[in-house]
Amino acid sequence: MSAPAIADGTTISLPEKPLLTITPSRGWVALNLADVWAHRELLYFLTWRDIKIRYKQTALGAVWAVIQPLFPMLIFTLFFGRLAKMPSDGIPYSVFAYAALLPWTYFASAVGNSSSSVVGSSNLISRVYFPRLIIPASAVLAALVDFAIAFVLLGCLMLWHRIPLTASALMLLPLIALVTLLALGFGMLLAGLTVKYRDFRFALPFLIQVWMFATPVIYPASLVPQKWRWVLALNPLTGVIEGFRSALFGRAFDWNSLAFSAVFAAIMLVYAAYTFRRMERVFADLI
Repeated sequence: MSAPAIADGTTISLPEKPLLTITPSRGWVALNLADVWAHRELLYFLTWRDIKIRYKQTALGAVWAVIQPLFPMLIFTLFFGRLAKMPSDGIPYSVFAYAALLPWTYFASAVGNSSSSVVGSSNLISRVYFPRLIIPASAVLAALVDFAIAFVLLGCLMLWHRIPLTASALMLLPLIALVTLLALGFGMLLAGLTVKYRDFRFALPFLIQVWMFATPVIYPASLVPQKWRWVLALNPLTGVIEGFRSALFGRAFDWNSLAFSAVFAAIMLVYAAYTFRRMERVFADLI
């Protein structure tokens, strides 16, 4: 092969062998987190892209981040707090419900957005090489902005009801990290499955709704009889939701439930990452 020439007639010698060969993985694959770290700037830009797209050409803008947990809180307070007299462990029901809706809404939004993120980035995937793990991860991180905005309203509600913060509030950061890891694990797994089975796009909203009622969002875990609480604790979000309430309201933590949620998140994250990496070799063909 002759060496290519540029405009001024200078020839450029090309190596006989390619500098980088990209081949599909076979069998058991490595996560290759070093490659993800090398593309960390792309993660930042994709996250920022998701944030801008979410609020582009919207009349209310970031107010939607508050509306999503606020309106369910108002409805739950009316029907469950006032009419059904749902117990709330001595906490005003509006704050009680909102403290659970805040992490739940973030989790549901992050999982929903990340599950469809790979399909929505088909043009990018079919043209450019980069670690595909970055796509669902950017969707999960972008949802944290909504969480932060909605958290401001929670602070206002606690001030209104004169609920003081205690040293337990220091647990909020680990709990936010835990729910983020859970969302990332489920999001990565569903993102890969949605590419191959588009049914998940229709089934996921229904499953999320059912999952909410199986999680102590509108009711306290103490409402469940003691002999059946182990069943409720099998839900990895039970420890997170109850942990948020304990951190905000200065109650005792259920460390067993939190430990189960943390172990489940770690296992789910590793399993989802390996499964995603094995499926990503056919993304360009299926999309």
